[in-house]
Amino acid sequence: MKTRKRILTEGQKMFFSVMAIFAVYAIIFILFEDYDRIFLRPFSEASDWHLLTFSLVVMVGLAALLHQYARRMDERISRTQAEKENRMRRELTQNIAHELKTPVTSILGYTETILDNPDIDAETQQKFILRTHHQARQLTAMLQDLSLLNRMDNAPHMLERQQLDVAEIVQEAIQDTAHAAEEKHVGVRNCLPSDISILANPQLIYSIFRNLLDNAINYAGAGATAELTAQRTSDAWNFCFSDNGQGVPAEHLPRIFERFYRLDKSRSRSLGGTGLGLSIVKNAVQMHGGTISASLNPEGGLAFHFTLKIK
Repeated sequence: MKTRKRILTEGQKMFFSVMAIFAVYAIIFILFEDYDRIFLRPFSEASDWHLLTFSLVVMVGLAALLHQYARRMDERISRTQAEKENRMRRELTQNIAHELKTPVTSILGYTETILDNPDIDAETQQKFILRTHHQARQLTAMLQDLSLLNRMDNAPHMLERQQLDVAEIVQEAIQDTAHAAEEKHVGVRNCLPSDISILANPQLIYSIFRNLLDNAINYAGAGATAELTAQRTSDAWNFCFSDNGQGVPAEHLPRIFERFYRLDKSRSRSLGGTGLGLSIVKNAVQMHGGTISASLNPEGGLAFHFTLKIK
């Protein structure tokens, strides 16, 4: 069983840093009383011993005060973090409840209509069943995305890693989205090298490229083309996923990775998005030691730049 490496708190770091400085001072004082002696000799005067004793008493008193201050500082930091996490959880819970409300309400409405009108014609009944099925699939997709985010947040160590062929995973994602891309008249240009091998979790790597493809297909607009390129550095691969579509207003760019953030909520729901795709992309990239950013292309569209560690 592996033991977890202990991480010092900010208060403990401050405490040990200050005490280390005083310890160095005490050692210098003992060894070189006047800062000009080159040999260790006993103190010749009683005042030297008195000064040393006084310094040690001051050091002990200061250590006690610093320890109390460090503990209070850690408590304040913990409270602030707890309040921030609670606020984020409340906001997330509210967002989840709001997002689930739409498909659940639709499912109830269609099924109640069918149940309350047993003589409804077969064509209308079939139409309502298809709409109910669509909403149920939306609900399932959202719950799956939430489950994946929850696993990344609470149990990242449970996500196993293995040597992956990224080009193969990307090709699989392109094939899985080919029908939707054809329907939306969005082209995909895969310019990745064929030798991209990294140590990573296959489900998360697939989710990165699948969600980026889904995002481009749903929101880039008809006639747009998405392009994927990559370059290798010494310890990572730098990817760029860009499209020449509609893009987003510049003021929305800093928030596009937030959970459930949508530019146009009604339009996003009608296009099939869960509002979690880009959040999953960001979390998956960060879990593999990488970074991600989004920018607007000068000619239009969005560009996502992200890195994935080789090992």
